[in-house]
Amino acid sequence: MIGKLLAARLDQMFRQQLDDGSGRPLDLSQPVGEPALVPADSISWRVFANPVSLVIGGITAVLLELAEPKVRSGVWDHTTFRTDPLKRMRRTGMAAMVTVYGARSQATRMISGVRRMHDQVRGTTPDGIPYEANDPELLRWVHATAAFGFLEAYHQYVAPLDQAERDRYYEEGAPISRLYGAEAAPVSEKELTELFTRTLPRLEPSEILSEFLGILEALPLLPRPLRSMNKAIISASVGLLPPDIRTKLGLQKRLPTPTATKLLRFVARQAEGLELDSSPVVQARRRVTGPS
Repeated sequence: MIGKLLAARLDQMFRQQLDDGSGRPLDLSQPVGEPALVPADSISWRVFANPVSLVIGGITAVLLELAEPKVRSGVWDHTTFRTDPLKRMRRTGMAAMVTVYGARSQATRMISGVRRMHDQVRGTTPDGIPYEANDPELLRWVHATAAFGFLEAYHQYVAPLDQAERDRYYEEGAPISRLYGAEAAPVSEKELTELFTRTLPRLEPSEILSEFLGILEALPLLPRPLRSMNKAIISASVGLLPPDIRTKLGLQKRLPTPTATKLLRFVARQAEGLELDSSPVVQARRRVTGPS
């Protein structure tokens, strides 16, 4: 029963996620034969295929972004996270799907558009520190934390990945990060850990972080039959944070219960086995392999 309900709701979620806002859904099955920025046998294609772990890991990534003062100001002052968070999350999800699964020409065109929009984003933090969205250092943090969140959620809730696979995943993502303007993105888990260690001193809790968590509790993070799991998803996302960062942000009391962890793993693994025509990875496989 849960499998049929999940399939129906995920089909709806995929169709909403691939809506570019023009009323015409993006079609990742075209043009036939054109490869993506990362190959079909990549770890990235596996990690980004699971919609449940992407929701969990995406929240982890945003928590890490909001912990950095300059990124926090850019995200909160120049996006719709506060006024229309669901729309903002869908747009972010669409960008991730096109980046990983879209045809190379489609993905690079979208990335160029994102960079042009970021050119307009600049300001000053409440403490008077200037920032620019296309600052390579800030972009490195954004892309590294996103990569971390998605990988850890997949590893913890879908299927464990060994060290070689984890390092390969970061290596796959580095060239894409450079296309977005992020220089010296981590190419291994060791480099990611070093980045976290260097950045830890400037991370901080904030009222915005608390507000974001409150907003999430009211959002439809999963399809309606699973809507009661919102708090479990949020606590799972907090649980993926590195312990020292979680402590510094004052979130150590928001960890998931063993029961919630077990239930989320069950749901995520149910989603892993679904092959929906609306799924970005299914569309991309159809494009890469051509007509059967």
